[in-house]
Amino acid sequence: MKDNFKSGFVTLVGRPNVGKSTLMNHLIGQKIAITSYRPQTTRNRIQTVYTCEEGQIVFVDTPGIHKAKNKLGNYMVRIAERSLTEVDVILWLVEPTTFIGAGERHIIEQLKKVKTPVILVINKTDKVKKEEVLTFIDAYRKEMDFDEIVPVSALKGDNTDVLISCIMKYLPYGEAFYDEDTVTDQPERQIVSELIREKALLSLEDEIPHGIAVVIESMKFRKASGKRDRNGKADAMEGKNNINPSIVADIEASIVCERESHKGIIIGKQGAMLKRIGSKARPEIEEMLECKVNLQLWVKVRKDWRDSDLYMKNFGYNPKDPE
Repeated sequence: MKDNFKSGFVTLVGRPNVGKSTLMNHLIGQKIAITSYRPQTTRNRIQTVYTCEEGQIVFVDTPGIHKAKNKLGNYMVRIAERSLTEVDVILWLVEPTTFIGAGERHIIEQLKKVKTPVILVINKTDKVKKEEVLTFIDAYRKEMDFDEIVPVSALKGDNTDVLISCIMKYLPYGEAFYDEDTVTDQPERQIVSELIREKALLSLEDEIPHGIAVVIESMKFRKASGKRDRNGKADAMEGKNNINPSIVADIEASIVCERESHKGIIIGKQGAMLKRIGSKARPEIEEMLECKVNLQLWVKVRKDWRDSDLYMKNFGYNPKDPE
């Protein structure tokens, strides 16, 4: 390893739905954090790793900072605000606008309390004219003295190489925290549950998604039976991308909701909605696990689980300790 190698932790903060997870996934070149058009998609602190010749960046994706309405919301906000003092660089993502609302001003007040370098990232620049970007930069520059301001498009990857260079400027010299092949510290079961939740978020009605959790009940790997179809051809999955057709992951997962009325909607007529969620999640799970997947989904009702310490802990959100 080079003597001038740099390494450090970088947190992404911002209001819900500004593209934090999309940006992180693009920077590391792999989908780890789920994304959707719905706010508050990310619930836990997620670490991913970017490694190059110059250094290693450990990205910490956090839930969006918002006004909490229940214990789960309080948990999410604590994770996001606590990360500000535990990293080497802060990336604050905002949308391209000159309007700075109450939510953004709350974040500014939090950022002014820390000594950590702050890089303002104006995301979604693909949705505006290039000449307008300077007006957005000026609006935010009047509010706070940022160490850097970088306009990007996380969706299209525009200017993300400049962002990486800016981050490296503020990282300390030191050895890598992870080996160069590591991309995340998230367990496979956690990533699988989040991929299923993502597909549910994208498929279900507006009033349901915030009230769901996904629990992996069982995840076991076995050798494939080697069955062929009626024409004698091997399974179509064989040779597809990097998927090993000789291994099968049997996964049983429960989608947890808060109302009996929601359960019927999640299942759908003759199970159509549940099948749709499973069929959308399965290919991405197979790509991540690099094997065939047999996915079985169920739906359970746990009334008001987002305000229950016991249920939150059972579902992977410890209300007492955001770590």
